[in-house]
This record gives sequence, structure tokens and C-alpha cells, in this order.
Amino acid sequence: MTVQRAAPPVPEGAWFKSSYSSGGGGECVEAATGTEVVYVRDSKNHDGPILALSSKAWTGFVVFTVDRAH
Repeated sequence: MTVQRAAPPVPEGAWFKSSYSSGGGGECVEAATGTEVVYVRDSKNHDGPILALSSKAWTGFVVFTVDRAH
């Protein structure tokens, strides 16, 4: 399968790194909010794939992640 992207869905300056990202080279994600979606990408691969999640899906992901961390 080939995935093509004409342009990034959000400006580069809109991305923010997860507060759980330690900067130590582990699993790091960045997110950016759109009008009705939250975009997620690997912070170490800005040209890689971008996931587009509904606000509801993003909220479920965050709640699941926080619950597992405690």
C-alpha cells in the first residue's frame, strides 16, 4: 500500500510533545489539534505517518493511557 500526503494537515508549529515523553529516546508522540480531530505522530519521524483521531477517540486514548500509568 502507498500512502501519499499532499501537505501536512496542520502547521509544524502546532505540534506539542506528550508530557509523558522523557526525551530519552523512548516512545515519544506529538499531537496537534485540528477543527474536529486530534493529529498524532512519532516525534522522531516528522515525515512519517500521521494519525487523525476524533476528539472522542483521543479522549478515550488519553484516559486509557493515564489509567495504565497509575
